[in-house]
Amino acid sequence: MLRGMPEPGLSREETTRYSRHLLLPEVGRAGQARLAAARVLVVGAGGLGSPVLLYLAAAGVGTIGVVDDDVVDVSNLQRQVVHGTDDAGRDKVDSAADAVCRVNPLVRVVRHRERVTAQTVDALVAAYDVVVDGTDTFETRYVVGDGCARAGRPHVWASVLRFDAQMAVWWAGRGPCYRCVFPRPPAAGEVPSCSEAGVLGALTGVVGSVQATEALKIVLGVGEPLVGRLLVHDALRQTWDTLPVVADPDCAACGSGARGVAGQASPVDGVAELAPVRTIRATDLARAMSAGRGVRVVDVRPAAERAIVEIAGSEAVELADFVGGEAFSGDVLGRPDEPLVLVCKSGGRSAQAARLAEAAGWRDVVSLDGGVLAWVREVDPSLPTY
Repeated sequence: MLRGMPEPGLSREETTRYSRHLLLPEVGRAGQARLAAARVLVVGAGGLGSPVLLYLAAAGVGTIGVVDDDVVDVSNLQRQVVHGTDDAGRDKVDSAADAVCRVNPLVRVVRHRERVTAQTVDALVAAYDVVVDGTDTFETRYVVGDGCARAGRPHVWASVLRFDAQMAVWWAGRGPCYRCVFPRPPAAGEVPSCSEAGVLGALTGVVGSVQATEALKIVLGVGEPLVGRLLVHDALRQTWDTLPVVADPDCAACGSGARGVAGQASPVDGVAELAPVRTIRATDLARAMSAGRGVRVVDVRPAAERAIVEIAGSEAVELADFVGGEAFSGDVLGRPDEPLVLVCKSGGRSAQAARLAEAAGWRDVVSLDGGVLAWVREVDPSLPTY
């Protein structure tokens, strides 16, 4: 239990609305009043945050904070069910807050239209009892995890990719924190994002519902939260496995290695800064191609992404071939002195490929700034995005 026992009085409307909870001995009137007094922060109003927000609201959690600095895009709607078609272009916190209020007007929604950073996370976390992490970037995950570890707040975390998911409750002082188990983020480009590799939309609903369940259990003080356990789900095989995880006594966030100064834990500790690569703007590339300057455009994305949208006239040499070295054999990329423009979705993977090409001896390699999304936005808006 997180807070002192509130008075269990409920109005007639609340009694009717939450009657199925009141029938549960583990909840009852006292538990429902506890939910009404709880403050839960949901970081990210996306695929995972959507079911979390809806189920926390339906359950009667009194104060729900939602943090997001993004706007709704049509490509979100395949999995982010808290938003609708008419919400495209709106701030996600506004769209999500409206959906929460439609589900349950008795709850209070606090909108945090911002990105969580090392400078802001401590104040955000301190204002809530439980933090539910629905983020999709390693940088934000480490910031949130470190903030929760410093504050001793339960951190209900999950990650999804393609058909796979992982879930846990990180809770420094009672079990491991996020950094105990994942001390450092992977190198740039090592793990693809959902926007690069895809994700089954329904899987985010399954996993987000588990996160909501864990948050409610923590507030109610019932059952066994996923503390010290990593839940692994394979949706294709429909299997669930549990792996034991333990706190690291030397953890940089919650152990003897912790700095103990708010806001200082870096999400990129131990990861070397990458050298910048030369880039070209989409409009400049379009002019060069129109002028017939012999620009060779190489798309490093896998076939599934290229099938959605690609730049006319580009060639396909996947990033895996750069990493494995196959791209530099024979005439795959031509002569090392020929100019190359490398393209991916938004510029990250093409920059990685450019570094590899330069290390292999290619002397005139640039990355398309903003990737194919910038091309669609600035050159040919008739093309689809993803």
